[in-house]
Amino acid sequence: MDFAGARKWMVDGQLRPNKVTDARVIAAMLDLPRHLFVPQAQQARAHADEDVPLGGSRVLLQPMMLARLLQLAQIRAGESVLLLAAGSGYGAAVLARMGARVTAVESEAALSALGRGALAGLSLAPGQVQWVEGPASAGHAAGAPYDAILIEGQVPAIPPALVEQLAEGGRLVTVRRQPGRSGAAVLGRRLGGSFSITEAFDCITAPLPEFQPQPGFVF
Repeated sequence: MDFAGARKWMVDGQLRPNKVTDARVIAAMLDLPRHLFVPQAQQARAHADEDVPLGGSRVLLQPMMLARLLQLAQIRAGESVLLLAAGSGYGAAVLARMGARVTAVESEAALSALGRGALAGLSLAPGQVQWVEGPASAGHAAGAPYDAILIEGQVPAIPPALVEQLAEGGRLVTVRRQPGRSGAAVLGRRLGGSFSITEAFDCITAPLPEFQPQPGFVF
């Protein structure tokens, strides 16, 4: 299969027509071998305009959705970014190619193995992506504060512990679907000691089981 051609089709047919204008997002997704971040049996589907199954309840986000979430986060080169539910590591690779310093947290061992293997084949600077195996809903306080946090999946609410790991002026981006409502990409900002959330655009993807709400756990 012509994977380079598939990436160009993905960018020209999915990203550009859907309001993705950040040149660094486009360049990273055009260059990175997305097919290496999915199980071998799914490689032919890696560039499709849909979520790609990774096993169990987890997916690799639809290309356009990931691109728009990254664009919403307004990542700048040199920033410290916490990527939660990192899955197979594709989002971490894109962030790194955009110049971010990435801490990627994933709880499932099989996905961690796939992600570590795929990232090892890329020409990234040493230490540019730190891979952490652990519960994504807890974040990674040891590396805080972060300029941006991306939760790579759908959640019903944003855990307060994650807000505490944001730097002043930091952004948090994810897909939120509250009970009784449709899903939406949201942008949260921590400013002046407070945290505010704005809905950016409608979208829906696979929910992340470890982010299911607990009493007193909702913003």
